[in-house]
Amino acid sequence: MGRIVFVGGGIVGTCAAMMLANDGHDVTVLERDPTPPPSPDIAWDEWDRRGVNQFKMLHFFLARFRQVAEAELPGLTDAMVAAGALRMNPLAGIPEAITGGWRDGDERFDTVTARRPVGESVVASMAATTPGVTIRRGVGVSGVLTSTGPDGIAHVTGVGTDGGEQIEADLVVDAGGRRSAMPAWLREAGSPGPTEMIEDSGFVYYGRHFRSADGSVPPAFGGLLQHYGSVSILTLPADNGTWGVGVVTSSKDAALRGMLDVDCWEKVVSSFPMVAHWIDAEPITDVKLMAKIEDRQRTYVVDGVPVATGVIPLADAWACTNPSLGRGISLGITHAAALRSMLRDTPLDDSRALAMRWSELTTEHVEPLFADTLSFDRHRLAEIEAAIEGRPYETDDPGWNMGNALAASIMKDPDLLRGFIDVVSLLDRGVNVLSRPGMAERAIALADPTPLPGPDRSELLTLVGA
Repeated sequence: MGRIVFVGGGIVGTCAAMMLANDGHDVTVLERDPTPPPSPDIAWDEWDRRGVNQFKMLHFFLARFRQVAEAELPGLTDAMVAAGALRMNPLAGIPEAITGGWRDGDERFDTVTARRPVGESVVASMAATTPGVTIRRGVGVSGVLTSTGPDGIAHVTGVGTDGGEQIEADLVVDAGGRRSAMPAWLREAGSPGPTEMIEDSGFVYYGRHFRSADGSVPPAFGGLLQHYGSVSILTLPADNGTWGVGVVTSSKDAALRGMLDVDCWEKVVSSFPMVAHWIDAEPITDVKLMAKIEDRQRTYVVDGVPVATGVIPLADAWACTNPSLGRGISLGITHAAALRSMLRDTPLDDSRALAMRWSELTTEHVEPLFADTLSFDRHRLAEIEAAIEGRPYETDDPGWNMGNALAASIMKDPDLLRGFIDVVSLLDRGVNVLSRPGMAERAIALADPTPLPGPDRSELLTLVGA
């Protein structure tokens, strides 16, 4: 057992802290934002997390989050439901003629979801009563404490705070998110720092939240993420009869920037018959913009050598992508569970072995899912930009083409439907689903290329007055 310091106290960092404390570690979470979490019933209105850019943007907790949380943090999803989070199963709203009826194992698709402030307030409340976890809010980290290991590698022994305090640790976990300063701190301490892949994801979001009068959420006529030429539309159920609706497009699409205007945004969404009913309710926000979203991946073992020991990156501090697939928190808690498993098997005092093992586990458990997400985003962005230019998008990438075939065939085969939900719920990878006997062949044979009903590009431009 050891002293572990987390830099950052978001959902994933706090969940990981609880997992490690439950194993007997002494865990301190340092969170720069000073405002303590309020109760879930007022979190949406009263909690401001300045350090989380997307705090009140659209969020969704996938079935993978629920699955890991129930295994690693018993009681968390029950507490979320008690706070009004929605427990749902996507098969429940689909006619039996399409699903083939309920099957053993379909419960794996159960999702417990909420708006980010509500979900995070529940996580924070649970952490506050977890023995072994100390959360210090309003404490910003200014750098790392280091020594030089016998192999010449910088070894992190703790962190320094903005207030001049030095906090020693057997392990520092960087849970500071996509904007983490850890690479800079390591370079200041004499480490070369991690290598980084970074680029603008190329997407922009125009989103709003709504509330029903009776506590229900609208029925979904199709997937929660639907693609329509140069735009995609998100319809995400949440907690306490609320939900989010978002229009996603290329950040280069200047013609659609008029959607920041509420009337313009409503005209656009109302023109898509599969989703128009989602905005026939009380709006609780105006149109919120999220842009300049970076795809980023940091590598802490370069050419077989750790750039530093005593520190490991977690979740978005390791890698992050465009959030339209809703995978971030689910990927993060999967990463957190791998951390808990590693610290059961690898001693904290073998710092080099710990750094190497973390790189291996990250590559095994989450890097393939990150790569799948990045590949999908690159193709979808290229498809959007082709639609803007009035040309079809064509690629010889079998992963993209087979994924499209799967998505276009799910209403004609119950096995394909479940395989598709496995992928979008982050329960399995597309390559594994399509490797199941007969799946690829049936997807190709049954794929229906008919586009979803909605305005074409010229009609869309007319709606926004471009």
